[in-house]
Amino acid sequence: MDGFSVQMAASDVERLRAQNESFNAALNNTRVAQNELGQDEFLKILITQLTNQDPTSPMEDREFIAQMAQFSTLEQMTNMSDEFARLGQMLSSGQAVSLLGKSVDILTSGSFVTGIVEEVTGGDYPQVLVGGTYYDYADVQRVRAFANEGGSNL
Repeated sequence: MDGFSVQMAASDVERLRAQNESFNAALNNTRVAQNELGQDEFLKILITQLTNQDPTSPMEDREFIAQMAQFSTLEQMTNMSDEFARLGQMLSSGQAVSLLGKSVDILTSGSFVTGIVEEVTGGDYPQVLVGGTYYDYADVQRVRAFANEGGSNL
């Protein structure tokens, strides 16, 4: 390609400049600052890069494959993070259920409430019913086996 040059007409240059300004203005009006890039942002960058690449020197296949691999990795990491969060919530619910019938100390408003767990709610943030009041499972500080009137432990 020795001696080959590409020149754009002034109207094309002006049109591209206007599109660029419009695009940047739209970004500035709708952009919310974040500390990290997510899947959507990564895909937008890749699409913008492909759309605005120099037609005389397109992106190499290796570069495109590497960027797609990075996108795939980002997507899988996001999925794993979501699944770990769900697993943590399930473990909390299971642990809360294991408190049924046990004596617990609950830290609330700087003081302790002690009583027997009568009921447990499920969901993302399980709660325990002690003395007619619901408390967050996360506030349980100590668990003891409850000794019933016959003297045996549950």
